[in-house]
Amino acid sequence: MRSNSIRYIGSAIFVWLLFFVVSPSFAQTKAQLEKQKAQLEVEIKRLNNELSAAKKNTRLTTAQLTALNKKISERTKLINNINSQMSILDQQIGQTNDSIVIMRRKVDSLKTEYAKVIRVLYREHGNVDKMVLLFDTPSYNKSYLRLKFFNEYSRYRRHQAKYIAEREEQLHTVTLRLQRQKDEKNALLAQEKRNKEELTKEQQQKQKSVNAAKAQQNQLTAQLSKKEKQKRDLDKQIKRIIAEEVRKAAQAAKVAKASSGTSSSSSSTSTAKPSTATVAASTEFAGNKGRLSWPVYYKSVLREYGRYTHASGGENVNNGIDLATSPGAQVSAVFAGTVTRVFTCPNGAQGVIVRHGEYMTVYGNLATVSVRQGAKVNARQALGTVATAESGQGEFSFQIWKGTTPQNPRGWLK
Repeated sequence: MRSNSIRYIGSAIFVWLLFFVVSPSFAQTKAQLEKQKAQLEVEIKRLNNELSAAKKNTRLTTAQLTALNKKISERTKLINNINSQMSILDQQIGQTNDSIVIMRRKVDSLKTEYAKVIRVLYREHGNVDKMVLLFDTPSYNKSYLRLKFFNEYSRYRRHQAKYIAEREEQLHTVTLRLQRQKDEKNALLAQEKRNKEELTKEQQQKQKSVNAAKAQQNQLTAQLSKKEKQKRDLDKQIKRIIAEEVRKAAQAAKVAKASSGTSSSSSSTSTAKPSTATVAASTEFAGNKGRLSWPVYYKSVLREYGRYTHASGGENVNNGIDLATSPGAQVSAVFAGTVTRVFTCPNGAQGVIVRHGEYMTVYGNLATVSVRQGAKVNARQALGTVATAESGQGEFSFQIWKGTTPQNPRGWLK
């Protein structure tokens, strides 16, 4: 009975060890790490595609540096994930090794005990006759007890041999599990090595990009300053042209007034009242405030109306709204009027001004112009196409003036 109790306790210890080696908490943590690892690998693949797309632009872009930084961050997370998995595997391998040591000692102890029994039986085999021991007894009860002892002992030997074989099989299973754990760790080590090599390459690539960006900094700053100067010059040019057009309109009103026989004693052009046609055109244009169609199909707003700080550090005032478009996008008149001026912009592009009574709409940075000065145009009639900037995209400027006062186009366009 004591031997059976020992065997049952040994079995319970073995089952507990197996449970400890493959603990659910470890399995759950490992599964979570593997899921996170898969997500990180998908994100790195996506960032690789994004980075490849950014590299198509020969000039270093913010998108390229952003993609590189994200990729390095995700790669670092992946390496940390792999290290966490290896830490768990190290614990599991250590516990499995401990289990193997305990199980090996148990099996060796069982084998030693079994061997002792077998040696004793073998040594006494020639000296003991089972039948003699049975019948050479003073009473029937002792003979029965001896027979029961022989039967129990035979069962014990068979059970002990089977028990040892089962423990050997369990020991073999745990040993195989240990080998799988070691193989899995080796695979993770190989992954970690590859990812560290990729991380080194990505960090070198980032440094190279940063160095390239520094080398381009002076050039880009000069280009931005040049572009902003062209913007200021264009605004000054438009403002000057608008003032000239206002003076011309006032002078024309004065001449018309004089030719009609009305006294023209006043020499000031500012007191000349606009003609009836001009008032009507102004009223019609103003009556469509908030309902004018956009002059071009645009991708994004580059600069809103009003004061702003530009990338090169200075401040400027935008008298209209600047839009990013497709290169060569068609520009249309927002309302019916008369082309009062076709001019050349400071950057070599062209511009068109359309008069609507006291109001004027300005269409700047055109590659081509399809109307002539003095021509009547209808709403949505084509005026020309957008010029292409150095960035490769179309850039278009639109302004609205009432006399010499610029208006915010946002309040006029629908």
